[in-house]
Parts: sequence; C-alpha cells; structure tokens
Amino acid sequence: MERSGETFSAVAVRAVLCVVAAVAGGVAAQAQSVYSQFHESARSDKFTGGVIERATLEAGQPDIRITVDVPAFQLTLWQNGKEVKTYYIGVGMKDYPIYIGERRATAVIWNPVWIPPSSDWVKGVKPGTVIGAGDPRNPLGKLKIPLGDSYLIHQAKGTRDLGNLVSHGCVRMVRGDLYDLAERIVAARSLPVSQKRIDAAKRSRRTLAVELETPIPVDINYDTQVVEGDVLYLYPDVYGRQTNTVASLREELRTSGVDDSRLDDATLKQMLAQVTRKQRFAVSLDSLEADRALADGQTQPLIPAPARPRARAVKRNNAAARR
Repeated sequence: MERSGETFSAVAVRAVLCVVAAVAGGVAAQAQSVYSQFHESARSDKFTGGVIERATLEAGQPDIRITVDVPAFQLTLWQNGKEVKTYYIGVGMKDYPIYIGERRATAVIWNPVWIPPSSDWVKGVKPGTVIGAGDPRNPLGKLKIPLGDSYLIHQAKGTRDLGNLVSHGCVRMVRGDLYDLAERIVAARSLPVSQKRIDAAKRSRRTLAVELETPIPVDINYDTQVVEGDVLYLYPDVYGRQTNTVASLREELRTSGVDDSRLDDATLKQMLAQVTRKQRFAVSLDSLEADRALADGQTQPLIPAPARPRARAVKRNNAAARR
C-alpha cells in the first residue's frame, strides 16, 4: 500500500531519520552551548546585558563563584551574581596549558605541603616525596586552593608571574591577593576558622586546612574576543588556538548585535594585528559601526604597570632613611 507515492516502510525510514537528525541537532546545540559556556567570558554583554554590577562582599552570603579569564589573565570573585574583586594572575605554560572548563574549589589550605608528581618537568626532587611548607623546593608558597585533578590556585613567585605563562597548569596569584581571596571565601561561607588562626598560619609553617562542604564553582574560559559594556576587547590567543580570525571576529560582532557591514576584512585584520602578547585592543561599538575602529581604538597593557610613588613621598622616604 502507498501513501502520497511512498510505501509505509519508506515513511517509517524517513521518520526515523528525522528523529535521528533532531537528536543530532539537539546534541550539536548542547555541544555548542557547552563550548560557549567554557569559552565565553562571564563579563560578556551576552550574559550581563551590558552591565556588570559591583558590590562589597557580604559575610554569610554563600552564593559565590570564581571565573578565570585566561587570555585576560584575570580571576574574578562573584557573589550573588555581582563582581566583588578581580585579580591579575599567571597561568599554565603553552606546553602545560590550564584546563578550560568547569572546576570546583574544594578547600583553602595555608602552608601546603607539595608532593612532586611523576612528570618530566619535576627536577631535583623525587616524585612522591613530601616537601614541607617553607621548603625552598616547594613551589606552592603560603596558600593553595585545590581545583581537582592536581589543578590549583596557589602563590606566585612574584609580580613577574602576572600576565605570563608560567605554571604547569595552575593559576598563580601574588601572596597578598591570594590571602585576600581566601579570607573573602572564609567570610562568605562562614567557614569554621578564626582570623586568629589564619594570622597564626601566615606567621608560621604549620598547615591549616579548611574544607569547603559545598565546593565553589570555578569557570575557566578562553575568550579572546569579548564585548563588555559596549566595548570590544581583543585579547591575545596565548595558546595559539586560532581564535583570533576575521571570521570569528565577525561572528562575535554579529552575535553581539553589531552591524559589521561597513567593516571590511582588511580593517578587521588590522584590529587583530594590534593585539600582542602583552597588550589588548579596545574600541567602542559606536566607533566600530561608524567605521572608526582604527582611528578610535586603543591598545592597552594586559597588566597595568604598578603605580609609582609620588616624587614628594620618595623624597621624604629618602630623607628619613638618611637619619
């Protein structure tokens, strides 16, 4: 028997193929959603609507999360969906890149020991040896926040680590910032550790570990093209993943509601060429749509230079030192 020129078996086969296509489409859409989640900056206007609310941390408000923007070398602590504090960081070397995706912070540990893994980069110590806190062979410094599978947030060697590919897959922060982040986590989660014990840990080499009963979500993303607050920011493709192409830039602009019809490929290439390993390129969306991207855009350092003391203050300090 036939229906509209097709046998029932043909109709059935076509129906099955439609179901398979629908499932495949759903899987593809889900995969794209996951990709966007892990590769789109949390600062993107797509997520924030163009406005990032900033707030002072509230003690006893446990809804906190952390985002790590790898190309921007920034780690941000959020509470109740608002930005509390952003810190500059160092990340994994190109040969040992940081994991991109969702991790979970499970503890805060002052004066951590280090157990060297069996890896080609470990030199001068035997894998499996327990290296105590304060030992010059221990690279973790005064504090670590485990993220699972040997990934960590831990102390940097110094400010030169910031904005650089320096670790074997971990996030590095200078000690003062790391202490600040840890104490904000303690306050937000009302963790059972007193400031007195924390201060004692800072002064000593005794390990102090505080477990996070509910882990903190840590979103590590790799977004080299971000529209934030109606400004386009282009960041370096530090791991060479070919994310800064003309095609990807057009896609970013279009999905952000920008009319790119007046921007030719040559202009977009010149915009991308402004980005270097140490600087980003920023331009307002208004300038883009007015075809003034190159005239109005600016290059900016990824890591701002440290503020220099005022000349008068330096003079006072020098005079005091001579007394």
